[in-house]
Amino acid sequence: MKKRTLMTTLMVVALLCGGAVVPAVQAHADTTTQASSSSSTTSTTHTISKSYVVYGAGAPESAYSTLNSTMGVDSSFEKLTATASDYEKYIGNGTTTNAAMISSVAIAPSDPGSGVRVNIKKYDGESNITQVTAQQYAMVAQMAGVTDVTIVVTANRAVSGESALTGVYKALATDGQNLDSQNTSAANQVLDATQGAINENSGDSSYPGKLMAAVGNVSKQVAQDKQDGQTDDSAQIQAILTKALENQGIASKTSSSAQTTIVNALITFRDSPISSSKTYVNNVTNTINNVKNSTGDLMNKSKNWANSEAAKTAVKDAQNWFQKLIAWIQNLFN
Repeated sequence: MKKRTLMTTLMVVALLCGGAVVPAVQAHADTTTQASSSSSTTSTTHTISKSYVVYGAGAPESAYSTLNSTMGVDSSFEKLTATASDYEKYIGNGTTTNAAMISSVAIAPSDPGSGVRVNIKKYDGESNITQVTAQQYAMVAQMAGVTDVTIVVTANRAVSGESALTGVYKALATDGQNLDSQNTSAANQVLDATQGAINENSGDSSYPGKLMAAVGNVSKQVAQDKQDGQTDDSAQIQAILTKALENQGIASKTSSSAQTTIVNALITFRDSPISSSKTYVNNVTNTINNVKNSTGDLMNKSKNWANSEAAKTAVKDAQNWFQKLIAWIQNLFN
């Protein structure tokens, strides 16, 4: 009798829900740590526990309202400011000023195994991030040790966009997830190294995704080889890169000088702690999948942040409604 009651309950619920399956709510993984296999240093891959918005210090407060609207920021996002000293701390490839820190970013945790996705949003109808692509931001953040997040980048006036990663790294640090400076430095070199090839192919919107997927695959292979006891030299990394570019169909579009620059950056990656992390090898695959078929500025087409106040309320309301429905149906058979 109990089995028949349960079956009836499930059938009624399915009918009332239109035959839809109600998904389980996944918990967000906060931090995954993997000890280095080649040194005493601990190389970590991080996500965050809540949402942050980081305004560039050079963005006027009068622009905050439009920046928030552009990035989809609500009251649940903790607000920070990225300064020139933050740039020197987290990027470290020269000095800058607060006035030059224009790019703003919003970052929120996403589902475990989702990798990094990046959207570059127009500000008041203008594409103000003029150089760095969404695919570059995504792969470079992953190589720095960030994973399972969605990032939105914008600026209130035209800028190249290199300083935007400062905001990402500061948000992670504020959340208690301190990234290794050697990893962030190596990742930033990859950002610089890939810019030339992307500029040379500015007319091909699919090129950045293919290039960053190739670079991600090379980093994965180099890390795997290192963990297997083989340290790839520059010639070996070049061979791996050539094959990866061929697999993406862009070998002929990537100049030899651009490839040499990328290889040199990947050597720096090879020597960084994160290349000894097994979690990096696993996590980078997710971001490779995100970037390889993406074109343009929007890698995540979702309209709402997964953990925004509105989304949380909607999920909670749906769960409460469903639980009440189950209780009501079960009472029918008592």
